[in-house]
Amino acid sequence: MVAYSTANYEFKLEKFFTKNIFDAITEVRVNSPEIIIKEAKARKRRKKITKDGKLTVLAADHPGRMVNKNGADPIAMADRFQYLGRVLRVVTHTDFDGIMATPDIIEDLLIVNYLVKKHGGCSFLDEKVMLGSMNRGGLAGTKFEMDDTFTSFSSESLRLLNMDGAKTMFRLDVTNPDSAKTMLYCANMISELNKYEMPSFIEPLYVNSEGYKIQKTLTEMVKIVGVASAMGDSSRNLWLKIPYGEHFERVAGATTLPLLMLGGESAGDPTGTIADFEAGMKAGKNVRGALVGRNILFPGKEDPLAAALAVNQVVHNGFSKDQAIEYIMNNRDQNLDALTKYIK
Repeated sequence: MVAYSTANYEFKLEKFFTKNIFDAITEVRVNSPEIIIKEAKARKRRKKITKDGKLTVLAADHPGRMVNKNGADPIAMADRFQYLGRVLRVVTHTDFDGIMATPDIIEDLLIVNYLVKKHGGCSFLDEKVMLGSMNRGGLAGTKFEMDDTFTSFSSESLRLLNMDGAKTMFRLDVTNPDSAKTMLYCANMISELNKYEMPSFIEPLYVNSEGYKIQKTLTEMVKIVGVASAMGDSSRNLWLKIPYGEHFERVAGATTLPLLMLGGESAGDPTGTIADFEAGMKAGKNVRGALVGRNILFPGKEDPLAAALAVNQVVHNGFSKDQAIEYIMNNRDQNLDALTKYIK
């Protein structure tokens, strides 16, 4: 058994992402916003959504729904320098498959990609899977949280920015009629995206009526998977994003649709998430990867890239938890100059 430790190590974002790069993004937004569309259209997309039938995707849409908490800090993810820098830390590496985010984050990435290319570098967004988060209107903590309206990407803007697919979220509180509204919004959008043969990634979550906490018992999970699998006018382009939980093999067995596992909140280090993903990848042939967020962006003192690449190894190469932990500790701080060697 490999013992995970950060010992005297602590990731320093400033070595990878500088204030000058952060400020340069705003300069482009003010003086040359047309660059966003030009860069999006120039991006080389994959021919298929996966290269080997599996995916690792980074989720970066939490602040758009007023979810900023990480650990004990209620507004940790509201620090856009830290948040965007950590997103870039993962996305700039060629091995990690892609990103799912709101328009502001996607456009920040396109601007940084432009700046790298402008100074002699290669596009880090070519061949990446780029998914747009669509319904962020169910703001956390509000009375209208379950009425999760579509306030971000539309089908038109997804195509304008040359995106690869879209993500929607449907939370079911059986006591709240607003859940029915959100279900209809999501079903209609799946049908809309099917017109353009664009993949849809829906996140169906069974929640309770007190704080909308995710319920992950077998009974609740198989029920919500069954509902989500039947949404929209066709399931031919549909993927499900579901949390790992008990009896996951039976949850996976509730559908033939491809599944991505959700990582959940940060626990201070990535080892628990990695253990879940190792088990989950063995639960069924339709378990095709993972969508990770806070648990990888803010993994305690750990390098987000090392943690992300370890998850990537579990998904694509069948690494065990011990192999993944050893990989993390041997791959910290690689490619720290991925941006700074081009953008001063």
